[in-house]
Amino acid sequence: MDIKVLGTGCAKCRAVEKEVKQVLSELGIEANVEEVKDMARILEYKVMMTPGLVIDGKVVWSGHVPSKSDIRRMIEEARR
Repeated sequence: MDIKVLGTGCAKCRAVEKEVKQVLSELGIEANVEEVKDMARILEYKVMMTPGLVIDGKVVWSGHVPSKSDIRRMIEEARR
């Protein structure tokens, strides 16, 4: 599984990255988690508001910090 957290490195983006890693740990899932700060790369995903979350190449969230339960749901759905 490949997960990208899109954002400029702000507190909200770091919070999303932290929650993603925590959920992965709780679920026992190994994944590559990358923080993407470069605006050109972020715009490649057509994300206009950060933080954004990309799982296996698909944008699953953008605009605000998802709840931990939302992150868990998105990761579990991506595994199916």
